[in-house]
Amino acid sequence: MKHSLSTFGNRLALDSGIGELMQDLGETLASGDENLCMLGGGQPAHIPEVDERWLERFRELAEDPKQVASVLGDYQPPGGDAAFRDSVAKLFEREFGWPITAKNVCITAGGQTAFFLLLNALAGSFDDGTRRKVLLPIVPEYIGYADLATSSDLYHALHPKIEKIGDHEFKYAIDFDAVKIDDSIAAICLSRPTNPSSNVVSDAELEHLAQLAEENDIPLIVDNAYGDPFPGVIFTDSTPIWKPSMVLTYSLSKLGLPGTRTGIVIANKERIQWMMSMNAISSLANNNIGQAIIRPMIDSGEIMSLSHDVIRPFYEERSRQTRGWLTEALDDSVPYRIHRSEGAFFLWLWLERLPISSAELYQRLKQRGVMVISGHYFFFGLKDKDWPHRDECLRISFTTSEPVLRRGIQILADEINRLYAT
Repeated sequence: MKHSLSTFGNRLALDSGIGELMQDLGETLASGDENLCMLGGGQPAHIPEVDERWLERFRELAEDPKQVASVLGDYQPPGGDAAFRDSVAKLFEREFGWPITAKNVCITAGGQTAFFLLLNALAGSFDDGTRRKVLLPIVPEYIGYADLATSSDLYHALHPKIEKIGDHEFKYAIDFDAVKIDDSIAAICLSRPTNPSSNVVSDAELEHLAQLAEENDIPLIVDNAYGDPFPGVIFTDSTPIWKPSMVLTYSLSKLGLPGTRTGIVIANKERIQWMMSMNAISSLANNNIGQAIIRPMIDSGEIMSLSHDVIRPFYEERSRQTRGWLTEALDDSVPYRIHRSEGAFFLWLWLERLPISSAELYQRLKQRGVMVISGHYFFFGLKDKDWPHRDECLRISFTTSEPVLRRGIQILADEINRLYAT
């Protein structure tokens, strides 16, 4: 007998943008084909100084049999290792004066899992028959949020303001005149820096959103996967902000440890308690290895110097280089704009009046061995599904090796130049 999937199964078993992205990433890395140019994933770069530090930490762990036995052979509580949570809380208290303790910290199996639990707990369908949504105050927004919903459409997204700068640059901003919060909104959510555009919501914008959240008794969730204090891939002046009404997420992935699947949530004690309960049900306990590797570096402050003195300069320089290579390779006749680079691992390319959709361009580039991400995936939650801008953008990752990146940029530009020349 053929059995159909449940509502939950159908929602999670569907084809998705994040599924396509991770499939491309995994196949490209596994193939070992040097002719493939992976410019599409969120894979962090292999920075030699950083990789060497992970190797040193592995050796230090291996030389302590008692710690190896604990890290590999013991379950930790559902909220994560108590000592690690305490170290995280003390880091933020020490650096920013936040009045938090270990009871404000929960560890999850990566940032993606944190958002799956958070957003489905706060929004969706409720026992009384009502439905509430998560407000995305600015799109494009992270592709990984798009298909997290288990029960109903999860998002209400707002168009950004678009500021054109010079001949080939632009920047998104929140249109606060369009921000309307009523009982149908369960939370506000954004990433900072924003994946995919590299946009950094200003301190003033973030404070304004936090005030709106407090006034409406809903949380403001801020995804700091690329932000301060670690990995610190943020190129503008910004200040980490936390209030009891806010939920902040961090990750070890963009430091260079995506394989450890270690996410960090900072929130009020009540929200942390129910995050722990959901962890216990969904995954029993968390991966111990990431916490063990990083904890001494948090206690010593090394995680701050590694982020700000090594990781951030690497990506800031790579962003500048990639922009230069792309600008040189595109014909003067191509009406392109690149979002102002303010952080993260990507360039966000806007091709005005693109003759084909960005999804079609993605397929053409894939046939030529270049993997990017079509921009349309990042505009979920909008009522206006026919906004041309959403089909004119590409996300380009610059974390691969320089030779591969330069070759990929040349092929990308060649394909674009041909489109506009016809």
